[in-house]
Amino acid sequence: MNFGYSERCLDHDTGPRHPESADRLRAIRKTMAARHGVEYVDAAAADRATVERVHDPDYVDDLEAFCADGGGDWDLDTAAVEATWDAALQSAGLAVWAAERALGGDDGRDTPFSLGRPPGHHALVDDAMGFCFFNNVAVAAEDALAGDADRVAIVDWDVHHGNGTSDIFYDRGDVFFASLHEDGLYPGTGQADEVGEGPGEGTTMNVPVPAGAGDVDYTTALERLVVPALGGFDPDLLLVSAGFDAHRHDPISRTRVSTEGYGYMAAQLRAVAEDVDAGLGFVLEGGYGLDTLSESVAKVHEVFDGYDPVAPEGELESTMATTIDRLADEHPALQD
Repeated sequence: MNFGYSERCLDHDTGPRHPESADRLRAIRKTMAARHGVEYVDAAAADRATVERVHDPDYVDDLEAFCADGGGDWDLDTAAVEATWDAALQSAGLAVWAAERALGGDDGRDTPFSLGRPPGHHALVDDAMGFCFFNNVAVAAEDALAGDADRVAIVDWDVHHGNGTSDIFYDRGDVFFASLHEDGLYPGTGQADEVGEGPGEGTTMNVPVPAGAGDVDYTTALERLVVPALGGFDPDLLLVSAGFDAHRHDPISRTRVSTEGYGYMAAQLRAVAEDVDAGLGFVLEGGYGLDTLSESVAKVHEVFDGYDPVAPEGELESTMATTIDRLADEHPALQD
């Protein structure tokens, strides 16, 4: 894999006790140092015109002024300093690089992974929230649609619902958004019956997973729901909002995905991208246990460097089985 990375993203200082810290990227870099075939690219930051394809210009002005004035607490969870402005533009630019690289590449080992922070999937058109200022994956998708892509799919496996991404594309027919997230966790959105509206009806798929769900639950949901929906949508580009906070050892979630499970999910999405001839790129979101975050990113890299992950075994959690059956029977994207 090729990793997009910039030291500028380390300058976004959230304070000594905040879970979304620069140590996340430092831990990833340290773990990846022992892996073969790792290449880092310091891509250009996004400019205002690029982020304003997604975000309201007045919000962009307010965020720039807020940071220029020294920052502070935008809300209870979302902290900024002066350097956050440049870091947020850089993080969005790395995601744009990942989308461009995915569309232009033809070698799985060159698959791009954007290691940017602050993360993005909670950011709304006109507001920051949940550690996020610019919606990096949405900016990347919109930039791709302004270029060579006609249809973009986004799969979000962060443990939190990607509410910002969902809202941005909810009425759009050219972007398919699927989210696997812990039911009832922050921000409390992403119900199974939210499927899009207007031209976007059927292009949103929410898969709420119960606390305690693990590898079998996630990989079965991908196999039975997300993969066939992606096949029907036939995107030119598939972006993964890759949070690793559904890991069984992450400190802020109750789901039970393993490091190997993340590798298997990456292999599932690689296979469907190959089947529909879509470019594939990854964009970092959450993940707050430094060891589990870094080892999971490394496992995804190993899959693209030739490692064959082990398929999980076991029974579906009963609530998860019901959710999968219901969505398989009722979701518009899966109906003939």
